[in-house]
Amino acid sequence: MHLVIDGYGGDIDKMWDEELVRDFLFRYPESLGMTRITEPKVLRYDAPNSADSGVSGFVIIAESHISIHTFPRKDYINIDIFSCRPFDHERALEDVRDLFDLVDVKTWLLERGLEWLDERQGQAEAQQQRTALEAGGAGHNRA
Repeated sequence: MHLVIDGYGGDIDKMWDEELVRDFLFRYPESLGMTRITEPKVLRYDAPNSADSGVSGFVIIAESHISIHTFPRKDYINIDIFSCRPFDHERALEDVRDLFDLVDVKTWLLERGLEWLDERQGQAEAQQQRTALEAGGAGHNRA
């Protein structure tokens, strides 16, 4: 499942806030029942064309990834939540709307890469990976 969000009319200060983006990427996967396996990587980009500047963040989860790209001077943000297992996409959309105070959103919900397995197989595989990661302690440093 891949939730793609284009957000408009949000809080510009929040779009510039690297710590807000980092904290979201650090904590949010667990709230969706996903397993974070890397520390979030968050960068501020000061583009030659200032309208293209913003903050980008990415975290790899056992189930795939979550990414955020903000364009505060364009009053625009895009977020991808991509998982090999189902998640509450309606809740995720509301959480993102609330986090950035978005006024308007366009969304797409895509089923990707699932031709080779059914939902039960995908959930079993994700659970096996999660169990292995938890046994090894990877990616579970808490702030």
